[in-house]
Amino acid sequence: MNEHDRTRNHLLAELPSEVFARLEPFLDSLSMAAGDIVATPGLTIDHAYFPLSGMVSMVALFAGGLGVEVATIGNEGMIGLPIFLGADSSPFHLMWQLPGEALRIRADDLLPAVGTGTRLEKVLTTYSQAYFVHTAQNAACNGLHGVSQRAARWLLSTQDRAESDQFFLTHEFLAFMLGVTRQTVSIAVGELQDAGLINYRRGHMRILDRDGLLSASCECYAIVRREFERLLGIGRA
Repeated sequence: MNEHDRTRNHLLAELPSEVFARLEPFLDSLSMAAGDIVATPGLTIDHAYFPLSGMVSMVALFAGGLGVEVATIGNEGMIGLPIFLGADSSPFHLMWQLPGEALRIRADDLLPAVGTGTRLEKVLTTYSQAYFVHTAQNAACNGLHGVSQRAARWLLSTQDRAESDQFFLTHEFLAFMLGVTRQTVSIAVGELQDAGLINYRRGHMRILDRDGLLSASCECYAIVRREFERLLGIGRA
């Protein structure tokens, strides 16, 4: 693994070379496809993942197949935070949404590497706080803001992780992520398209006007972004 690979994940990039050298033998490089499942409610979390690219959605599932996205994770963070916090499972469903690459480590190897008073422990503790703000703000956003605002926020976050102004997205998937009907999402996407902010055709989403999309979004995107910048020096969330 070269230096460039590990610095693509912002948490690993924070580690001094000698600290990362002790972690490196336990890391496996993986290519992840859209739809790959990395955690399921009630099942033991065996691995943690440090994304280098792509994005994972954390979804709360309800009876009848309903669900809503509560957070997203990209190369600013780690998948498997419950391992670090002392839990071995999660009530949430975590699915790779945008294809990408990741470094994976077994839970049994991560915990000894973290230790007490280490740089890795400090980095993951700080990330835990930023991630808490992210999930809490998403919960408030889902309860208070309109679908068009939430859709704009979601598109901005996805563009950050895709590192491109184009990515694949269906109305059905966006509806599931936002916890609303497909018809409701179609109306919201239509409003953003009519305003000239996006172009959407047969599952292909293109951001045309990011500044306009920022104005159309609620304040939640900016709040979370500022918190990641303040705590971790990361300009995306």
